[in-house]
Amino acid sequence: MNIQLQSIWGRWWIPVRKWFYPLWLAYETLVRFYEYAQSVYNYFGASGYPSLGTFCAVATFTVCTAFLTVPACFLLYRFFSTSNLTSTQIEFKLKPIF
Repeated sequence: MNIQLQSIWGRWWIPVRKWFYPLWLAYETLVRFYEYAQSVYNYFGASGYPSLGTFCAVATFTVCTAFLTVPACFLLYRFFSTSNLTSTQIEFKLKPIF
């Protein structure tokens, strides 16, 4: 018989975690991608191509957000909102801790 252990953060944390972790991941990755976009803009802007820098910076931010942040946040949300998503031992060990 498998019994779900209580989270180390308490009973109130269980419904909150399914939103907290994906939102935290989204915040962190969007901040990093914004910094990448700024670096791309500074590289092209210093070379004398500010319009190309703007285009590449927006493209960098959009591609990274669309292909990395959104899918990762969705998977993390599904992981914590579904009780038995992967049916693996590591899931049973990680969920009670987080």
